[in-house]
Order: sequence, then structure tokens, then C-alpha cells
Amino acid sequence: MVEILWHGHSCFEIRGKEGIVVTDPFRGIGLPEPKAEADLVLCSHGHSDHNNPDPVKAKTGEALVGFVGSKKVGKIDVKGIATFHDDSEGSRRGKNSIYVFTLDGINFCHIGDLGHDLAPSQVEAIGKIDILFVPVGGVFTIGPEAAWKLCQTLKPKLVFPMHYRMAGMSPNFNALSTVEDFLKGKENVKRLERRSFTFERTDIPEKMTIIVPKI
Repeated sequence: MVEILWHGHSCFEIRGKEGIVVTDPFRGIGLPEPKAEADLVLCSHGHSDHNNPDPVKAKTGEALVGFVGSKKVGKIDVKGIATFHDDSEGSRRGKNSIYVFTLDGINFCHIGDLGHDLAPSQVEAIGKIDILFVPVGGVFTIGPEAAWKLCQTLKPKLVFPMHYRMAGMSPNFNALSTVEDFLKGKENVKRLERRSFTFERTDIPEKMTIIVPKI
């Protein structure tokens, strides 16, 4: 059994038999700071709304910030792929790491604050994935249209939209699109009444499904 718990923004807590992974823990965005005890914390880059590992890291856990390369942390295989936070090769917002990791035999991909279309070599480096966490809010990242294009390119089975405008966030994020902008016209959308999603590997559908947790 695997549980995906959304803390808001781009922060997800993925809990499996092989360990606990937390992605892009934040601070200072208006939402309560996430708290957990993760074996592995993955921060896509150094900005404070994606890089706050201390409250979510177990004493024996490890945090990677802007990591590029491959390594194994406990039983979790993780790969960091170099990208940019903007469409100007990082000249405006810097670098971004996409993380691909395997937990309980399931391949996850967290896109971080990607700000551009991926090159074929980057798509190849990501490889086959089951679950995709993708920013859809625009302004600081790719927006709804580019996010959907990326979904069609990577072909995950489950898609979790992230990094969009939601209630409780500080005014700095008012310019972001909402999740509804991304969902418009989409099929196979599953809206949850809670912030967690629990499943077995055998539950993963063949047809791409968008999962929208609720905080």
C-alpha cells in the first residue's frame, strides 16, 4: 500500500513500505509548513517555497537540494535531471531539478519548478513513469497548456497537478492559474474530498487519470 499526502503547493509526502519521500517542502507561502519524518527529502531548487527540509526530515533522513545525478538512499533509487526555472536557461530564476524516484516498485516523477519545454534528451532521461507531479499555475513555471503537453509526452498513469493558486496562499501567488484552468476539458479527473490518496500498485489505471486532492 502506498499513500500520497498533499501538503499544498508542490509538497507531497509519499509513504510506502520502502520508505517515506517528501518533495519540495515550503515555508512563507501562507499555508501551514509541512511536517513529517521523511527518509528522503527532495527539493527541486533553493527557493524558500520549495526548500524547507528540516521540519520534514527524520533524524536519519537525507535531503537533496537541486541534485543532479543518480544515487540510492536506503531502498529508494533517485535520479535528478538538470532543467531550468525559466525559459531563458536559468538567467531569470536559476536552475531546477526534476526528480525521478522508485518506491515500492512504482516510478514517480516530480517536475519541480520547470519553466520550459523539455528537450528530447531530458524526456529520455526521465524514462517510463507511473505517477507525475506537474506544475500547472504558470507565471513562475509552465502553465496549464504546457503542463498538459508534458503529460502527453511523458504518458504517466496518474497525474497530480501542483503549484497553482489556492485559498490561504500569500498574495505573491495571486497571479497563478487555478487548477480549474488545467482541468478544463479534461477527462478522467478524480476529485478527492481529502488530501491523501491510497492505492496498491495493481490499482494504477491503464488510462491516464488526473488526481486532485483537497486540503
